[in-house]
Amino acid sequence: MSRTILTFAEIRNHELRQVAVESVSAAMKIANTIPSDIACCLLVQENTAADLLTRYAASLFAQGANRVYVVKHVSFAAYHAELYLSAVQQVVSATNPEVVIFGHTAIGRDLAPRLASALQAGQISDITAIQHVEGKLIYTRPLYAGKAVEQRVFTQGSTAPSVITIRPNNIPINTPDASRSGEIIEVAFAPPSLRTVVRDVVRKTSGALDLSEAKIIVSGGRGVKSAVGFKPLEELASVLNGAVGASRGACDAGYCDYGLQIGQTGKVVTPEIYIACGISGAIQHLAGMSGSRVIIAVNKDPEAPIFKVADYGIVGDLFEVVPLLTTAFREFLEHEV
Repeated sequence: MSRTILTFAEIRNHELRQVAVESVSAAMKIANTIPSDIACCLLVQENTAADLLTRYAASLFAQGANRVYVVKHVSFAAYHAELYLSAVQQVVSATNPEVVIFGHTAIGRDLAPRLASALQAGQISDITAIQHVEGKLIYTRPLYAGKAVEQRVFTQGSTAPSVITIRPNNIPINTPDASRSGEIIEVAFAPPSLRTVVRDVVRKTSGALDLSEAKIIVSGGRGVKSAVGFKPLEELASVLNGAVGASRGACDAGYCDYGLQIGQTGKVVTPEIYIACGISGAIQHLAGMSGSRVIIAVNKDPEAPIFKVADYGIVGDLFEVVPLLTTAFREFLEHEV
């Protein structure tokens, strides 16, 4: 009987999250060391259309999944810890995996340790790289707000699966193969008696794109001066198909919602491009975005600490510079099309 690696395919707004696809790529890296089938756990609402399920599964198969286990329940629209845990446990029982992979999202950070505790399994969180060294799987994760990294391994001999969470935008995605197919298996779900009931969910987000998965982020600090000052940043983000973020200073000043906050006490992001506008570069903010692949800083203070970590710097008034960038990018992208 072949080994199995199980991934949790998280859905947001009726779409697979990017990290769900990255989890399959992570599973493929592990499967190169531990030859295994790759299975995905998909929790959907009871009335989810068959063609939508097929589309979810096709995306996962294209990345390398062999089987998709579908669990349906009327209350899966909103995250419910007890309900989700019970459903994932049933899929774990059905697949007997060597490793279970979650995205390091709000749901993954809550669900993974619950599962590890229930299975008496080991867990490593917030993984940014997976390596195979001398017959061992080495998991790399940041420490001390990104100032250091550590490499960890699971001890041998446990019968429980290893549980990991991967940081979004860090595990490279495999080139999809649309010709791949697999098996969709529906799991009969007997929900447990619940101690809590979710009546409503109040969402505060940065917009259509989730900050943790955005490839491009345009972020503002105290230099935006007001809520209205975020408008040019929002326009630039829209042109670049990116998301808008903020420093804690901008949030504390009431310029924007705390759901946009990036930093040590906010969200940790690793986009391909991070554009910091009117952000001085306090260490607490750098802890949340220093892992960005390319950092562009716009600040009228040439001595601002943000320039020390920036790949490109523009000394100038953001209210003059950002509209110019927006116009230039719009013209370039229109020309490319």
